[in-house]
Amino acid sequence: MPWDERTRMDQRVRFIGALTSCAYTMTELCLAFGISRKTGYKWAKRYSQEGLDGLKDRSRAPKRCPHRTEPRCEQALVEQRRKHPHWGPRKLLVVLSRRHPKWGWPAASTAGEILKRHGLVEPRARRRQHPRPAKPVVEVRQPNDLWTADFKGEFRMGDGQLCYPLTVADQSSRYLLGCEAKSSVALAGVRPAFERLFAEYGLPTKILTDGGSPFAAARSPRRLSRLSVWWVLLGIEPVLIEPGHPEQNGCHERMHRTLKAATARPPASRMQTQQWAFDHFRQEYNEQRPHESLGMRQPAEFYTPSSRTYPQETPEVSYPGHYEVRCVRPKGEIKWRGRMLFVSETLGGQRIGLEETDDGLWSVRFGPLLLGRYDERKESLDLL
Repeated sequence: MPWDERTRMDQRVRFIGALTSCAYTMTELCLAFGISRKTGYKWAKRYSQEGLDGLKDRSRAPKRCPHRTEPRCEQALVEQRRKHPHWGPRKLLVVLSRRHPKWGWPAASTAGEILKRHGLVEPRARRRQHPRPAKPVVEVRQPNDLWTADFKGEFRMGDGQLCYPLTVADQSSRYLLGCEAKSSVALAGVRPAFERLFAEYGLPTKILTDGGSPFAAARSPRRLSRLSVWWVLLGIEPVLIEPGHPEQNGCHERMHRTLKAATARPPASRMQTQQWAFDHFRQEYNEQRPHESLGMRQPAEFYTPSSRTYPQETPEVSYPGHYEVRCVRPKGEIKWRGRMLFVSETLGGQRIGLEETDDGLWSVRFGPLLLGRYDERKESLDLL
């Protein structure tokens, strides 16, 4: 009878029992048990050498696997992961393969399994996918064409004080220009941070932010704030994402996830210690961590400072000769042919220009930005 109709071990014991009785020949027993003579002699030999233990199934795992990851590679991978717990398998393999190019490094999927086997991978809930609206049209060709800025969500440190991390990055190279721990989002602390960045790296062409304070003001034309007005005077165009769509600044938001995991879990005990953590993260992020969007190279390899230097004095905005120029009063008004027109308190002390585009129809501008239209016939000012 075939051996798969009963347990293998039971069949082998019966086979050996019948064989040792000397009542049957090997050929007869093999026919009766449905096995080949080669198999019959194999079990007879094992029984004679090992007894009943020789009839048990043996492991079929190969004694040698040519594709198995070398122990030194596995050890180096585990050590590098412990040193950089927030780097994935691809980034770890890029760094290690550059350090030891002749070693036989495994695929990223295999490296992931090795990390999981050593308990170095935390399971993560699947993120729900949402349709993404179009991003603002900003052409980025080289470093400093577009900087992105934002506040990472505040968190409470060990001493109970709230920390508001201000982050600024270059969109083209992914270079993290600044990461400063602030006690609030007030302009008084934000402007000096940008002054330091402009002095060190020069001026960008545009800066992309959300519509929160101090980057924007809800009731001001073009949502200009005191900070963005200063940017315009320096020749920088402020660009705002759509309200409620942080994914339009997706690269910056993704960097924030990495920043939080590396520096705020758990938070530091006080502001100075937290800033040290931010400085260490920034150095690693720019000079050591490979970035997939850069072909697994570092941002420091791509970023170069701007050729536009930061001026010692903030220049005044200028307009062509055919413009009517007015100075905005502290309460946000301008005087126009005997009438007071309210523009914005944010622009108090600044010069705006009016250009007649049609009979009695004027375009109101602050530097290159169109603020709205003034219709002399209806005596109405429509601001954007």
